Amino acid sequence: MVIKVFVATSSGSIAIRKKQQEVVGFLEANKIDFKELDIAGDEDNRRWMRENVPGEKKPQNGIPLPPQIFNEEQYCGDFDSFFSAKEENIIYSFLGLAPPPGSKGTEKAEESGENEAQKEGGEDAGSLPGAQKKEEEGETATEETEEITKEEEEGEAEEEEAEGEEEPGEEGEES
Repeated sequence: MVIKVFVATSSGSIAIRKKQQEVVGFLEANKIDFKELDIAGDEDNRRWMRENVPGEKKPQNGIPLPPQIFNEEQYCGDFDSFFSAKEENIIYSFLGLAPPPGSKGTEKAEESGENEAQKEGGEDAGSLPGAQKKEEEGETATEETEEITKEEEEGEAEEEEAEGEEEPGEEGEES
């Protein structure tokens, strides 16, 4: 099984180039066998990618942007789903590959058969942990925002007090 990563080598978008580099770099670093297919220079690659991305995964304009990831003919996902799988440490399941022996992914897969069940159950089942994670991250971000806001309010209050102390002194000098 070969992982296929569809990229656009002549993309003008810095965001797309960074996403492509992150996917390719991760696969290389983890010695995952993959094939990089250019959609910018090869019409057949572009057509195949567009036809094989599932309808529910296509953007509103109907044209999926690279990088798009497949395991042979099986669609794995786009950059966002790749990133989520990487963060949740289920990248091998996402790619439809067996984790290397002794890796954390092996232990996780052995502990619960959820990864395969989620993959078989479709994207909805697989997206639940991600949604929970985002909610947790949202709470964390909210807490951090509240702390920053409190610090700013305290700083402003101190500034107002300092200004208030200067005013009587200034008035005394003028009188």
